[in-house]
Amino acid sequence: MRLDSGGDLITRETHMTQRHILKTEQKALEINLNDRIYGTFAEIGAGQEVARHFFQVGAAAGTIAKTMSAYDKQYSDAIYGTDQRYVCEGRVYKMLDHEYRLIEERLQDSRPDTNFFVFADSVSAINYQRTIKGNGWMGVRFLHHTTGSINDVVMHVKMLDKNNRQQQEAIGILGVNLIYACFYYRDNPEYFVESLLDGLKSRIKIDMIRTKGEAFSHFDNRLLTLYLVKSGISEVAMFDSQHNPIHASEFLYRKELMVVRGHFKPPTKVTKDALVKSFEQFKDDSEDGDKCRLVAEMTMDNLTRFGPLDIQDFLDRAEMLSALGLTVVISDCSNHQKLINYLDDYKIARLGILIGVHELKDIIIEKYESNQDGRLLSAFGELFSKNIRVYAYPALEKEGDKLIFVENLPVPDGIKFLYQHLINNDQIVQVENYDKDLLNIIPSRVRKSLAEQTDYWEECLPPELVAIVKEKGAFGYGQEEENFVYGKNAENDAQYY
Repeated sequence: MRLDSGGDLITRETHMTQRHILKTEQKALEINLNDRIYGTFAEIGAGQEVARHFFQVGAAAGTIAKTMSAYDKQYSDAIYGTDQRYVCEGRVYKMLDHEYRLIEERLQDSRPDTNFFVFADSVSAINYQRTIKGNGWMGVRFLHHTTGSINDVVMHVKMLDKNNRQQQEAIGILGVNLIYACFYYRDNPEYFVESLLDGLKSRIKIDMIRTKGEAFSHFDNRLLTLYLVKSGISEVAMFDSQHNPIHASEFLYRKELMVVRGHFKPPTKVTKDALVKSFEQFKDDSEDGDKCRLVAEMTMDNLTRFGPLDIQDFLDRAEMLSALGLTVVISDCSNHQKLINYLDDYKIARLGILIGVHELKDIIIEKYESNQDGRLLSAFGELFSKNIRVYAYPALEKEGDKLIFVENLPVPDGIKFLYQHLINNDQIVQVENYDKDLLNIIPSRVRKSLAEQTDYWEECLPPELVAIVKEKGAFGYGQEEENFVYGKNAENDAQYY
């Protein structure tokens, strides 16, 4: 580690092409031995372990200005102010605000060449009754340049260990990883995210991370969301239509949610029609339409459906969905059941799943063929539970002009009675008021037209997306490719979205 001419901390990625994974003690000691990094640790709830690592490795006087442990809620409220919940994102920001203001007031004049930081966390570990699973928020506010402005990183973590002591230990390691990443890995967003899991494989999940400040001006927060899922740190992460990473607890708690899963390459007029018509129907089915939310889900399977993961391709899809005003969910949930299990923590009052009829048929056949051992009713019960309704958008036959919808969907004879039962009980419903004239739009043809710059693609996309495609050259628009991929037919391409 060294400084540039302006006092900026040179990150480790400047000097290496492959990340070397360090142990927790090595990271803590390297920070302690850097006399430019100096700050405060504020830990409440179960998060009492981070500062301990820096004390144990030695030379802590070079790093730690103060440690703060406001374990009692009343005492913590007196310092940081009150919140509706003890463990929440707002609490961490109040801690960062308070402690960073103090360190500036007390030390800025005496240590003008120091890169100050504040680490804060508010964590609730698993309790004896196991009614609390273990989760928390943590963040770092820091200077990367002695004359620069402050930078923030805040994230939400779930602990997976089965006892309180192990969860506290995991939080301690994660806190060290986060502080180290802020000072040493901020040149590389993917390394930044991956390093958070060092020494913690299978022990934590991080399902939201948000950065702010000039130190992260080259970071795209949507990519941070993608890297959380790609690296296996979380099965689900999301960002809003303004590209800001968000946590499910911020907007889904006790809400009603409709999820639209697709490859969105690109979103076409039929995609928009499916989104609008199904969500209108979903709200009509609700007792309180104001509580209804709509999200678009891109799975890692769909992001790699046409080849290896392409970052620009991901950003193109994300840009289109944001332009449609959608919150985007990135997931590694190859089936809907994993997503349902994730959402269960947030007391979703009612869940709607929009899928094309071809995908509905695939799901039904897969469950039928995989559960010939007497578990068929149980398997279907897991997906089609009381608060879940599947909205099926019609499609043309993959080969032919016949319209396929819920009532005439061909399913195996051995499951027809159960399938009809789900229809009769409104657990599978037909999307109504769809635009039949749009059903001949096929995504593979649209992608081919984009690459060849013919007029067809403009007829197929919503007008608000056409200008974005032209401006950004999205989805291969106007690009010559030796190995043409945008026109290839993919399995279930007649799914439309």
